[in-house]
Amino acid sequence: MAKRTILIANATLATLTGTETYVRDLALGLLRKGHNPIVYAPELGPIAEELQRSAVPVVDNLSCADTVPDVIHGNHNTETMTALLQFESVPAIFFCHSSRDWVSSPPSHPRILAYVAVDDACRDRLVVEHAIPAERVSVRLHEVDLERFRSREPLPERPRRALVFSNYASPWTHLNAVRQACQRTGIHLDVIGSGAGNSELCPESILGNYDLVFAKARCALEAAAVGTAVVLCDAMGSGPLVTSAEFDRLRRLNFGIRALNNKVSADVLENEIKRYEPKDAAEVSRRVREGGGVDSVVDDALIVYNKVIAEFQERTKTDPAAENRATADYLRWLTLTTRRNQTEYEAMFANSLSIRLRNRISRFPLVDKLLDPLAQIARRNGD
Repeated sequence: MAKRTILIANATLATLTGTETYVRDLALGLLRKGHNPIVYAPELGPIAEELQRSAVPVVDNLSCADTVPDVIHGNHNTETMTALLQFESVPAIFFCHSSRDWVSSPPSHPRILAYVAVDDACRDRLVVEHAIPAERVSVRLHEVDLERFRSREPLPERPRRALVFSNYASPWTHLNAVRQACQRTGIHLDVIGSGAGNSELCPESILGNYDLVFAKARCALEAAAVGTAVVLCDAMGSGPLVTSAEFDRLRRLNFGIRALNNKVSADVLENEIKRYEPKDAAEVSRRVREGGGVDSVVDDALIVYNKVIAEFQERTKTDPAAENRATADYLRWLTLTTRRNQTEYEAMFANSLSIRLRNRISRFPLVDKLLDPLAQIARRNGD
């Protein structure tokens, strides 16, 4: 197979979201197979530093990337369009990682020759909501780095320690309900994630210490790979305990939003905790681990890369006018989306009890100073 230079474009590498860890695993996997990954994100952070330590070039400004890639792997729309404008003779693939986030909305451009969805919900977003031709869309499920996330020892007969594994976990979302359910069932609970001010760069080093994990999407997949029992749960809702009987269905949904059909309440979560079964959790883990791990993700990506490169090479010329129209359409969409988001954000603040309270008592300097941390939390979480 020809050695490829792949530019991977992501919205950020400054936090620890699912796409960021996906980019890290993909880039390192490509490097191991002898290819040249380059990672672009406007914001850099711990994962960028980890990639750089492994000799993967990382840039926050594409004018610094003097190597022209063979293909652009875009994970978010603005960064994908930026890369297409920077490299005028390079084809692209857009990977859709979310069925809801606006940054994951697929852009349309003559040089985006393939779209990849990470689950069936994302596929529906591409084909149904955005009318991407079905023949241009494929589904590639996430996998886990099996070298990082090693199997734990067998689970105990009843869960003793549990973990909420989510960047959205806070007292303003689903954390209190999980905590109440664990208190009722006599389970000690810990939390990791940016919402709780406790991010963990290496979750693989601690997941094996827990018998039960509350998570969704990639976090749920990683926990299941280790061998913990997993209850699907996050800020937008709760789902079932992941069992072998429902594994195939939930896997196609990436353990994500379509699986979170219940409200988040202590009663609902307590019922799922009571379904805990160590042997079945071990079977779930076995099925996750037989998926092939990161190598299969890298191999699948390379197949798509090579197909797109070959198709682009068969074209006799590009169409600058069509590309300009696509860029103009995207900028119009981006402007309207940004304005709508800003309006919703301002309305949230206008209706915020804590902000109204802050405005009323701001004339008292001492109290105002004491409440400043509370107002900051409210701004982050949108009470």
